[in-house]
Amino acid sequence: MELLLVVVLGLLYAAGIYLILRRSMVKLLLGIMLLGNGTNILIFLLGTITKGKPPVIDQNHNVFEDIYADPIPQSLILTAIVISFALTAFAIVLLKRVYALVDSDDLDDLNTPEEEDL
Repeated sequence: MELLLVVVLGLLYAAGIYLILRRSMVKLLLGIMLLGNGTNILIFLLGTITKGKPPVIDQNHNVFEDIYADPIPQSLILTAIVISFALTAFAIVLLKRVYALVDSDDLDDLNTPEEEDL
């Protein structure tokens, strides 16, 4: 299972970096989203995959006696998902506004002066 997730992690990073290096703003946004998802999988892998019970101690015990799932990586991933959703929503609105003004999603068209301005 971990080997499969490592391969998926590598593919997400490779595809994300490839899309970030393109000239289109939409591809840039998709690349950032893929890198964020790859980072979430990396955090998930660093927390070790264990099939265990929730981290709740019974009233009769003082310490954990069984294997339990670590809640820290899960909470970090959940926070990262919420932040990436907000960033994506803001970027989509921003890209829509830039496309309406420039009429292109090419990054080179943003600062290129027109011929009559030269």
